Amino acid sequence: MSAVQSGMTYRHFENVLRARLSVLRADIAEALRRADQESYGELAGQVHDVDEESLADLLTDVNLAEISREVEEVGDIDAALRRIAERTYGVCIDCGEPIDLGRLEAYPTAKRCLACQRDHEAQPARRPPPKL
Repeated sequence: MSAVQSGMTYRHFENVLRARLSVLRADIAEALRRADQESYGELAGQVHDVDEESLADLLTDVNLAEISREVEEVGDIDAALRRIAERTYGVCIDCGEPIDLGRLEAYPTAKRCLACQRDHEAQPARRPPPKL
């Protein structure tokens, strides 16, 4: 039984996760509104030289990266909420050991204990083979 299951309640982490989810949804909606208002075409139409065009490209890329990062976090939160529902939250998906409560407080979507997360990050990225 993990420390979450025996000591702290799932409800605490569920509340933390749902609050973050609410903030993220509002942030994504705002970023999408902003991206719609400042579409690339409008930005590019206002530029007068190559440097300004590069800045317009950069601003568009930053907006898309921000949205992508937030959407990815929404997915992580959904997965953590599923683990809560399945009563597996707080248990490392790799080794099955409890995840430290301090780690969960700092990073509520953690799915691995610190040791397994380090091992996971040390593995080379799995990329598809190059196309010939």
